[in-house]
Amino acid sequence: MRKLVYGFGVTVDGFINDRDGKIDWTDPDEELHQFHNDRYREIEVSLHGRRLYELMADYWPDVPADAPPIMREFAELWTSKPKVVFSRTLTEVGWNSTLVSDNAVEAVRRLKSEGDGIIEVGGANLAASLMPHHLIDEYQLFVSPIVLGGGTPMFPPLPAPIPLRLVETKHFAQVVMMRYLAD
Repeated sequence: MRKLVYGFGVTVDGFINDRDGKIDWTDPDEELHQFHNDRYREIEVSLHGRRLYELMADYWPDVPADAPPIMREFAELWTSKPKVVFSRTLTEVGWNSTLVSDNAVEAVRRLKSEGDGIIEVGGANLAASLMPHHLIDEYQLFVSPIVLGGGTPMFPPLPAPIPLRLVETKHFAQVVMMRYLAD
């Protein structure tokens, strides 16, 4: 069965973006960017909520030719990687993507059962819909040294706790990655 990973840049106070939806505080240095590129390369399928998909689709397919090589590398990875986009409002998606407009929980259960690789879920709302069903196997938090005081939380209110086990930490220049497995 495929493993589902939820990983995001997050503030010390638990937000993945600010009150205006901006993520400019997450700008990775070259080491962290390469880590994300290498990590993304291992992912079989990437699951996106509508907002994250639109954010990514607005930027990565048109990275300027003079962008740093590490950014061009990620642009190639993102545009070529199979993606499943969950949205009730979009009518079409591009860049090797499939659109799902109904029952995300059932679609993710099916996707998990169709292989044995790694799937990544991107988008706090999409991840929040999967957490109560215990579909996320691994959580990767990339904690940045900033307190926003508001924005989109990485974790929603849940009906019951989700026990986690810390299996790895990694220090970057400005970010600490903590990797947890769901018990």
